[in-house]
Amino acid sequence: MTDQPFEYTRLPDSERTPKPATTTTRAVQQEFTDKLDFTDRQSFDDAKRGFIATLDPMTVAHDHAKRPAYDLSQMHFLDADAPDTVNPSLWRQAQLNSGHHGLYEVVEGIYQIRSFDIANMTLIRGNTGWIIVDPLTSSETSRAGLKLANEQLGERPVVAVIHTHSHADHFAGVLGVITADQAESGEVAVIAPVDYVNEALSENVLAGNVMNRRATYMYGNLLQPGPTGFVTTGLGAALSMGSTGFVLPNDIVSETGETRCIDGIDIEFQMTMGTEAPAEMVFYFPQFKALCMSEITSHHLHNVYTPRGAQVRDALAWAAQINESLDLFGDRLEVEFASHHWPMWGRDRVANYLKKQRDLYKFIHDQTLRLANLGYTKEEIAEQLKLPESLGKEFYNRDYYGTVHHNARAVYVKYLGYFDGNPAHLYPLPPVEVATRYLDFMGGADAVVSKATGSFKAGDYRWVAEVLNHVVMADPEHIAGRALLADTLEQLGYQSESGPWRNFYLCGALELRDGLSPGTAFNASEGMARGIPLYNLFQTLAVRLNAQRADGLCLHINLAFTDHEPVLLSIENSVLHAFFGRTDPHPTATMKISALEYKYLMMGIRDAEALVASGALEIEGDVTALAQLAGLFDQFDRRFPIVTPRRPWQ
Repeated sequence: MTDQPFEYTRLPDSERTPKPATTTTRAVQQEFTDKLDFTDRQSFDDAKRGFIATLDPMTVAHDHAKRPAYDLSQMHFLDADAPDTVNPSLWRQAQLNSGHHGLYEVVEGIYQIRSFDIANMTLIRGNTGWIIVDPLTSSETSRAGLKLANEQLGERPVVAVIHTHSHADHFAGVLGVITADQAESGEVAVIAPVDYVNEALSENVLAGNVMNRRATYMYGNLLQPGPTGFVTTGLGAALSMGSTGFVLPNDIVSETGETRCIDGIDIEFQMTMGTEAPAEMVFYFPQFKALCMSEITSHHLHNVYTPRGAQVRDALAWAAQINESLDLFGDRLEVEFASHHWPMWGRDRVANYLKKQRDLYKFIHDQTLRLANLGYTKEEIAEQLKLPESLGKEFYNRDYYGTVHHNARAVYVKYLGYFDGNPAHLYPLPPVEVATRYLDFMGGADAVVSKATGSFKAGDYRWVAEVLNHVVMADPEHIAGRALLADTLEQLGYQSESGPWRNFYLCGALELRDGLSPGTAFNASEGMARGIPLYNLFQTLAVRLNAQRADGLCLHINLAFTDHEPVLLSIENSVLHAFFGRTDPHPTATMKISALEYKYLMMGIRDAEALVASGALEIEGDVTALAQLAGLFDQFDRRFPIVTPRRPWQ
């Protein structure tokens, strides 16, 4: 068992309701209105071009839950003008994302399902069937998209799936368009870039629980849609919350210049590894003069570092790969489309867009390092770095997802790490301890809240958030401090041009006001577990091993798989190892089981007693050791606190 999150007294009802925009926030919104050209409607024209059909209402049912897997039916409030509680630039992006959903024609033969999820699903019509690019996050939404396409364009089988990269919103809905058997048998080609499997599973499984928890903040899953709540993710209308799966690709693309001919459709691939994802590729369709840019270009500034947590991306490589796309395909293309947002038509227009997206990332990279070499810290760099007007005036370069501010800090960390060289920052205290000492130095929580109230009235919200974070970390039962911090984060959210920043701020305010929402233990779905290779499963188990409980134990378990080479599972020195192709002549115990049932067992999908009773599991040796083994692994709580402290670790 893991330790339970810290529970605290709920705020009074009067402090739990959303507040209106303050005078300071209204002034910030007016600044954006004044500096950007909101008469430019080109993106709206592009977003609605080629519309064929959609769902009404725009709701997709969940296969296993009462709540929908996806629901845009509550987003009609976006039809109005921007309110004071939403940055007008972000409101524009929200209208583009949410207001344009359904099936669209890019060119004859290429179609997209847009805003059935945070990403797009693209369908290319081959001689006999569909080639599907990026089957979304959830089986329910990808299945609904394919059904709509078949109804409108004529039913065709799926002959291939292309995963552009290793992020879950581009692969986890795969079982909505094909079956696992079709992938495993090779009946359907499943094409992905080299290293896709390891990168997809390391990001979504090894660090899956903490990323998923932070993703609830980043994507605003817990916020109610409305002018004081959720309006968009920036990257797309909303993230679907349905059933997920994973299949192993049966065709790997490894090098730029590789080609495939699938069902009569020629495809030229370009590797873009280490850009927006560690494993990513883009590709060109000569018959259609169409370039798919995956996710390395989109209608916003992307994340060099994503706030949900992931490896810092290489901004310089990102810019270089966009430039290579221009060199390889720029003089041949007539249309560019991607895994998010809407396409762009016309060679010159696309070339200008790609150049400015390229220069966006290179500017942030180069200028961050210039300032770092002058001795500025990552915070000082982020505060002063501004895009030149030639880049910043373009709506497709705005901070709707990534921001110049946090991307500059990411570039710094990529090269120099989190430490800024100041020895005072080398060995810092953890948050609760430092907060307690700050409050003691500052005269106690009441004194800090009193001073912070004045700063709040003056509109100095960033400072108020910093000092009140100490109050809440040291004393989460300080009602006035927690309430004022919630109000502060709310105003910062209202002002944010970035969808993730808004969602982070407003989710923080929600946690401070209402506490943690109910959650369950983190486990992979059955569809995900089936596709996980054993090698990656054992990596996951090693991460879940509780070192204190395993201290002093020495276990050697032979896994005699009925359909896979044997594996020796070893726990010693509080570390788990899995040695493939090896057995111990004197094991603690031996398990005879299929690899699939073992995966289900270790993921909590199957019960050991039921497997033994059915004959699917046979055990020899020390049965008590196997019972002991199950208790060595942590179960991760999905809903751990973020803006409040949690109990000390066990």
